Amino acid sequence: MTDTLLSGELTDEELRELAERAGRELEDASATEILKWATDTFGPRFCVTSSMEDAVVAHLASRVLPGVDVVFLDTGYHFPETIGTRDAVAAVMDVGVITITPRQTVAEQDAEYGEKLHDRDPDLCCALRKVKPLEDGLTAYTAWATGLRRDESPTRANTPVVGWDAKRRKVKVSPIARWTQDDVDAYVAEHGVLTNPLLMDGYASVGCAPCTRRVLEGEDARAGRWAGRGKTECGLHG
Repeated sequence: MTDTLLSGELTDEELRELAERAGRELEDASATEILKWATDTFGPRFCVTSSMEDAVVAHLASRVLPGVDVVFLDTGYHFPETIGTRDAVAAVMDVGVITITPRQTVAEQDAEYGEKLHDRDPDLCCALRKVKPLEDGLTAYTAWATGLRRDESPTRANTPVVGWDAKRRKVKVSPIARWTQDDVDAYVAEHGVLTNPLLMDGYASVGCAPCTRRVLEGEDARAGRWAGRGKTECGLHG
């Protein structure tokens, strides 16, 4: 199966069926077992994506496939703490961090669309600085892993552990989809996993600096993203 997948001989429909079957069969599997399936199936055509909110999935994957590619999207709007977390992950973990960037710098985007596009049209800004760059950055891969969890927000409540990403025509793996925040905290504590310092400063979800605020007591983890704009997702995951 692996040779077939790596040679690119499976059709999109066959990959979709493979993903959906794996999602059903691995629903109750551990995060490590899910990642083992992904790395055994896709080998070097599998990568982890990380926003550097924490390095939990990267750490899990590195235990299964040392040197695994970890794709980081530098939007040009990140907090310094996020860039620092990326650099620390690259320095101390057995992964290969790959930084991808949008086609335009922030200055070039400002020149074409005007300054602070994120305030006037956040969906377009996300499309230009997140969605399209990730689409381009995943070209070399057949499958990608995310840190999505069902408990993060209502929009993520039905996240499969393995599914089909129709937008990018990739297999999408969410090995910690069934985890809770307590599970994440326990794993971080047990293994000394790197986390973004902003998580200790009132931020429950860390995105681009202009569109992220601290969360208030009782709010879900995504409430600090695009607050007041009726937007909870950037488009990377739906």
